[in-house]
Amino acid sequence: MKQAENFSSLNAVKHIIAIASGKGGVGKSTVTVNLALALQQQGLKVGVLDADIYGPSIPTMLGISERPESLDGKTIQPIKAHGLRVMSIGLLLEQAKTPAIWRGPMVSGALQQLIRDTQWGELDVLLIDLPPGTGDIQLTLCQKVPLTSAIIVTTPQDIALLDARKAIEMFSKVKVSVSGIVENMSVHICSQCGHEDTIFGEEGGEALAKEYATFLLGKIPLAKVIRLDVDEGRPTVAEKPYSAHAQAFVAVADALGRILSLQA
Repeated sequence: MKQAENFSSLNAVKHIIAIASGKGGVGKSTVTVNLALALQQQGLKVGVLDADIYGPSIPTMLGISERPESLDGKTIQPIKAHGLRVMSIGLLLEQAKTPAIWRGPMVSGALQQLIRDTQWGELDVLLIDLPPGTGDIQLTLCQKVPLTSAIIVTTPQDIALLDARKAIEMFSKVKVSVSGIVENMSVHICSQCGHEDTIFGEEGGEALAKEYATFLLGKIPLAKVIRLDVDEGRPTVAEKPYSAHAQAFVAVADALGRILSLQA
């Protein structure tokens, strides 16, 4: 692994945590924004970097429509949304539907520029929402940024767990520790009768955590309201902070906070 670069923009950031998955569609970005808001509820200063250059979704999930400003003509100020400091390539494109049709080196360069040119200021935690897979962006991040650790998001489904293992193995090879597993879409509770249905399987996240001697940080239910809230730019933890759905994310934040305290 190459030595991490000294990005001066990150000098005042205490913990930098990558949120990753081996597979798309497991709700990683939804977990990222709600976890960020849950950490903020603990009194922490939290930032979110959307590192998915091809499919940035964080601006939509946080209801951001404005573009970043530059006060000195060289660096850019992160957008503040729900109290979070946020940056995404999606905030710099002309339109939300504009694609980034770039080759690998251009993508890696864009990610580094986002990190280098953003004035993050003092943060307790910076969550970096990675795209799925184990390619250019993941390697660039691991090699260039002084990561504290990574969190793996998966569903209990066997095919998702297979790809989650690849993500864990990648972080192991580049010497980045994994703080834990978040099992998303863990169980569906019928809104009419209260019946619980494990649509994607059972205990997959727990088994994965045991396999790699890490922690199961929490289980997030499969709920329509969580999806609707991020689609409308008002994540559940911000919109319904005392709901059972929000408390599932709060439990993950509490578990992560204890792990970060031990690491410190």
